Amino acid sequence: MPELSRFLGLVITMYIRDVDKHHVPHIHVRYGEYKAVLSLTGELLSGSLPPKQLRAVLVWIDLREIELAKAWELAVNNDNPGSIAPLS
Repeated sequence: MPELSRFLGLVITMYIRDVDKHHVPHIHVRYGEYKAVLSLTGELLSGSLPPKQLRAVLVWIDLREIELAKAWELAVNNDNPGSIAPLS
């Protein structure tokens, strides 16, 4: 599972060929003991994050929309999605 980005204690990853479980483009987020899956439109698909960290991820998704779409396309085609700049 390639790591896309890391900031504010959040680790954001994207599985290669991960289209079976959620059926929508999405990312996986870890923060301490919290785990969540969010669509690339910001919908919480599963899990949970503390409110402050969830807001940070949503801002990051909004700022990196084009890069995330490209990363998803690579991942579903069995390619490494690379990395995306953190929230700064």
